[in-house]
Amino acid sequence: MYIIKIRGKVKIPDYIQIRDDQFTLLAYFRADRPEDALRKIGLESQTEKVKRIIEELPFGKIQKLEI
Repeated sequence: MYIIKIRGKVKIPDYIQIRDDQFTLLAYFRADRPEDALRKIGLESQTEKVKRIIEELPFGKIQKLEI
């Protein structure tokens, strides 16, 4: 899986995309509210780890998500 952090503008918040190995979009959610989206794709047990990754992730860079 891959993760991308997208910077919001003015009133639009920052968003996160999680994509599979074929770059199919699995989840698209606000950076400050990952819980529901992670539950839907089966990563509910990894919520805290993903939150830490999101905080450190630079904007606009695709990073391999090792979970």
